[in-house]
Amino acid sequence: MGILIQTLGGLGLFILGMKMMTEGLQATAGQRIRQILEALSSNRFMGCATGAGVAAIIQSSSATTVMLIGFVSAGIMTLQQAVGVVIGANIGTTITGQMIAFKLTEAALPAIAVGVGLKYFSKKRNYRYIGDIVLGFGLLFYGMVVMKNGLSPIRSDPQFIAFFTQFTTQTLGGLLICVFMGAALTIAVQSSSATIGLTMTLASSGLLGYTTALGLVLGENIGTTITAQLATIGSKNTEAHRTANAHTIFNVVGVGIIVLIFPWFAGIVEVVTETLGAGPVTHTVNGEFVNVARYIANGHTLFNVINAVVFLVFLPRLIQLTILISPKPAKSKERYKLPAFDAGFIDSPIGALAKVKGEIITTAGFAHASLKKVSFCLKTRDDDVLGEREAVEEYLDDSHKEIIRYLTTIYQGDVNEPEAKEISEMMRITNNIERLGDSMENVSKILERIYDSKIEFSEKAKDDLVAISDKVVEFLGAVVDEMKEKTEGFYQRALANEDLIDQMREQMRYHHIERLRAGECSVDAGVLFIALVSHYEKMGDYCFNIATGVDRII
Repeated sequence: MGILIQTLGGLGLFILGMKMMTEGLQATAGQRIRQILEALSSNRFMGCATGAGVAAIIQSSSATTVMLIGFVSAGIMTLQQAVGVVIGANIGTTITGQMIAFKLTEAALPAIAVGVGLKYFSKKRNYRYIGDIVLGFGLLFYGMVVMKNGLSPIRSDPQFIAFFTQFTTQTLGGLLICVFMGAALTIAVQSSSATIGLTMTLASSGLLGYTTALGLVLGENIGTTITAQLATIGSKNTEAHRTANAHTIFNVVGVGIIVLIFPWFAGIVEVVTETLGAGPVTHTVNGEFVNVARYIANGHTLFNVINAVVFLVFLPRLIQLTILISPKPAKSKERYKLPAFDAGFIDSPIGALAKVKGEIITTAGFAHASLKKVSFCLKTRDDDVLGEREAVEEYLDDSHKEIIRYLTTIYQGDVNEPEAKEISEMMRITNNIERLGDSMENVSKILERIYDSKIEFSEKAKDDLVAISDKVVEFLGAVVDEMKEKTEGFYQRALANEDLIDQMREQMRYHHIERLRAGECSVDAGVLFIALVSHYEKMGDYCFNIATGVDRII
């Protein structure tokens, strides 16, 4: 019983350390990671290299894939871009196994000491994040020590040896059992790095043979895909399901190929590892197989490199297969479709905020289209457009509530300072989009009153209203375009637009007073004219407020 507790306790320390290190790395480099991913081209090889780099930085292919699902579901990345990054992420995450194999256990306790000091006694937030990384690193390796010490008494126990020797790769059935066990264990602990660490410990203790450990590692590559699948539960976004399915297909098919050539694959790993300077896999010191961890780590890396090369060549076929087995997109005719958010992204603020960004772009685009329609009614009456003002305003109000509610949920979680700032700016943007809806509704009501009362404006007044409305519509369109793709000098252009709209309002008021003095405009028409100009000037202010937020964060 003591052996089991110590082994599970060591595994728990390992998982805790892994989680702390990943969260610290995400908090430190999260914004840069998002900028890198958003700037990706459709080049599959660049995507693969980027995915490898990102996963190596945050030490988790699962976290990277969940992030990508958020990007794809938000429309920020295409499926092909995301799949290229997923392929690379599988290579990047093998860095953890390589670190474990280098046996940095002597650094565990010093790292814990330094990490605790930084995490709990630093005043600067960035130092606390670095503390998370260092403390997580220390706990990870200390967990390995605890596991190894827990397993050491059973190295020579006949019962345990008999149990573990049941797992053999000498037959196809035995190899498949090893693959299944590796997958099941990874699904249970939700971390392929943890199960690979446990596998290395068992192999180093002599309880697992080299090829058996390699078979378990293959299964662990399948088990790690469950995290991405869990992130899509309840999601109606087809692209999100396709990204998760591509990750699963990539690993399952890759494992299937290696299973067919497993004896040759194990031999290649041995040759490569020995060429890199490691001693024989069977070499022991004090009953411990001191080199086997290097072979397992290299097998893990080599599998993912081979898999990546094969699937990068056949990437279009992988995407076709993914589309074939994924749910078909529902044909929705619903015009007022509210933003839909998935709880699965809450643990990945980068992915969650990417999803929010996508919904904000959609809502802003809807507001822009609605503003164009309402502004057209300045020239020609359209009762259909004027009659749907309440539905449009209600949709923008409800969208505002949904987005703010989700942002609040993210903010209540573990977010870093840049993410907190981004959430604040997104709330500000959303608030201003909602205010645009209020102003549009007011403009629509005034126009209906004008038409019903048969109030006539002078030609000059009509021209002024068309001019200021066109400028505001153009301004909002430029802001929506900027949300999709940032351009140089946008803030200066936005500031110039806002100033121009303010000047137009002042000039139009002056000209209106001149018309009143000359008797060219009635008092009733003049009051409504000033009200319309004021609403459009306010909408220009809202557009500028949105532009300011977009310039800062998006």
